Amino acid sequence: MAKAQTSFTCTACGAVHRKWAGRCDACGAWNSIAEGAPLSTGPGARALGGARGRTIGLTSLATEEAPVPRRSSGLAEFDRVLGGGLVPASAILVGGDPGIGKSTLLLQVTASFARNGLKCLYISGEEASAQVRMRAQRLGLGTAPVMLGAETNLRDILTTLDTERPGLAIIDSIQTMWLDTVDSAPGSVAQVRAAAHELVTFAKSRGTAVILVGHVTKEGQIAGPRVVEHMVDTVLYFEGERGHQFRILRAVKNRFGPADEIGVFEMTGAGLAEVANPSALFLSDRGQPAPGSAVFAGIEGTRPVLTEVQALVAPAPPGTPRRTVVGIDGGRLSTILAVLEARCGIPFAGLDVFLNVAGGMRVSEPAADLAIAAALLSAREDVALPPDMVIFGEISLSGALRPVAQTENRLKEAQKLGFSTAIAPEKSKSGGNDEGMRVRKMPDLVTFVGELFGAG
Repeated sequence: MAKAQTSFTCTACGAVHRKWAGRCDACGAWNSIAEGAPLSTGPGARALGGARGRTIGLTSLATEEAPVPRRSSGLAEFDRVLGGGLVPASAILVGGDPGIGKSTLLLQVTASFARNGLKCLYISGEEASAQVRMRAQRLGLGTAPVMLGAETNLRDILTTLDTERPGLAIIDSIQTMWLDTVDSAPGSVAQVRAAAHELVTFAKSRGTAVILVGHVTKEGQIAGPRVVEHMVDTVLYFEGERGHQFRILRAVKNRFGPADEIGVFEMTGAGLAEVANPSALFLSDRGQPAPGSAVFAGIEGTRPVLTEVQALVAPAPPGTPRRTVVGIDGGRLSTILAVLEARCGIPFAGLDVFLNVAGGMRVSEPAADLAIAAALLSAREDVALPPDMVIFGEISLSGALRPVAQTENRLKEAQKLGFSTAIAPEKSKSGGNDEGMRVRKMPDLVTFVGELFGAG
């Protein structure tokens, strides 16, 4: 291992010398050269050695910064997910299943920004310019002042961006981009990592906001190295079931706003339409009260959303009973079934269980536990729950009900949609603003089962 060379630095001007001298050749100061330790030690070809860089400017935590400037797109649901609008020089990654509507949404967003005076450039690496223009005409965006290009060579794209200097650039998609300095095929891990690094660096240095479209794997994760998600400022997932018209744009990472915020859209013949009140839309198809249906008052980001949890319990044929779940984690269902059997004495052995969240919504909040249990018991006992009741609460393994956050917001949303009764954990903090709502607070799952179903 080669020994790191010692450097000699002038304390007056910072000039670096290979050996000590009485006078600095750079500034002429006498007795100002001092010996300094190398920055790092290690193999000569890999270590930093004794060469020193410039000193960066430092500030204290007490330094006052101006609020982050934002640019509104005119689409309230998209602005909500971004945290209030588009931040200049930010990098955003959008992922979703093929055909879910990513290109349609971003074309609408780009046209809206362009009509509001922002210079926008749309680069398509998957479709020809004529195909993008046909989609724009179908959506009624043919007159939007959007600059369009079709290219996959990143060097040419960055040259064009540097010349045009747009305020927003859409790259559709990052898996189709390639660098001529990387010896691998487009879409490989090395190409995706290098292309994302170049685009993010360009965004930060030139002040251009960049939105990257990313493919997803079979598991629903954005394809390519996870380091790409760490590079960007915001990661958005575009979710939705093909059989439903609803589409949900969810923020899973946001350096400029709250994570887990959602924007709800409805797929129509004229593109994606905003849904200002998703709770009313998710509950619009509810008919007469039926066994196995419970309304859950949830929180998505900062927005309360009411959804319908549906359950079906039927005798299973000989063998292992089925457990089919749509929109909820299957492990959560298994846990709730185990707690119902162990703490309440209600077995589900020999019964097929089917669980679904209506409207294609995905629920990951633990506060949905009690609504899931209510739907399961309602289906098993063939007893319909009151149609004006909402339910929320987390179930612990001991059978106790744990309080959840933002109880007051959940109750306000339920009251606004005409619900008059709520079932919540005993220690929930409603803030005293539950007037007009009859809140029944339950200490544990046994009490809940006894009061609603007369068992336990």
